Amino acid sequence: MSTPSAIIWSNNQLQLLDQRVLPTRCEYRQYDDPFAVADAIRAMVVRGAPAIGITAAYGILLAAQKLTTSPTSADAWQNALRPARDALANSRPTAVNLFWALERCDQVIAEHGNGDALIPALTKLAVHIHAEDIEINQRIGDFGASLIPADSIVYTHCNAGALATGGYGTALGVIRSAHRDGKIRGVFAGETRPWLQGARLTSWELMQDDIPVTLAIEGAAAHLMREHKPSWVIVGADRVAANGDAANKIGTYNLAIIAKHHGVKVMVAAPTSTFDALLDGPQIPIEQRPADEITHSFGQRVAPENVLTNNPAFDVTPAQLIDAIVTEYGIIHQPDRAKVIAHLNSNKRK
Repeated sequence: MSTPSAIIWSNNQLQLLDQRVLPTRCEYRQYDDPFAVADAIRAMVVRGAPAIGITAAYGILLAAQKLTTSPTSADAWQNALRPARDALANSRPTAVNLFWALERCDQVIAEHGNGDALIPALTKLAVHIHAEDIEINQRIGDFGASLIPADSIVYTHCNAGALATGGYGTALGVIRSAHRDGKIRGVFAGETRPWLQGARLTSWELMQDDIPVTLAIEGAAAHLMREHKPSWVIVGADRVAANGDAANKIGTYNLAIIAKHHGVKVMVAAPTSTFDALLDGPQIPIEQRPADEITHSFGQRVAPENVLTNNPAFDVTPAQLIDAIVTEYGIIHQPDRAKVIAHLNSNKRK
């Protein structure tokens, strides 16, 4: 795989590939401050639920490294790190991996916060979460690829690839594995407004790996499904609810409705760290993004002054429209509450 790493930890500094300037420029930004990391998540320098979780773990590590004196108890560490933790937690509220990673950091602080072992333990955790995510993605990819028929065209939305994860990808991991197995004839990538992740990131990422991709405007989805009959719509998720509903980039719900009409199956590819067993779909918080993302295009105003805007970053696709949720542990066919909870309970992550 030739896609550059979105996240690099080196010499006690975090480097993030600035995804706002791809594909025309490939630039890394360096961070040694957790509040700057929170700003980078909010500003979408780094994006994608798994990548946000990994970045948050490194952010807590940076916060611990910046303290001039080491607290001597777990409670003191937690108090000292709370401002940075709060900033990271508030950066992108829909992505549940963010909170999952912060909770794992909390556990390490509780276990190692009474001596000099905390920073090495946080380093080990962050590096482990990063490496673990790549392995998880590959397993998701192989399980998902088993569902793809030979000679398939598939449709994907937003970017759920190596750039959105520790590497390899969730939805694009499925596509990568299926392409490796000789099953993929072509991929349609929806442009994904307003940030154009499909145009700028997914099409570029697939081209790096010589996977045949065709970029399409979002309004063409119904036409393309009728004319080209893809076997699957394959997407990632920022949160999968206990009842099987899935929050993903805005426009996913539209695609699922269109797919249902045309007999195209819908697959959500997501690690179990993206699941939220405490909420149902309607309870998932939906991030509202700034108005200028839709009133302007690359700095140029395209809408009238003072027009009212509604710019949700995500929507929630009901479980009834999802044919399969693929995790690192296998496949949940026709997901519902009982199947999701059973899947999570039988595959509890250590």
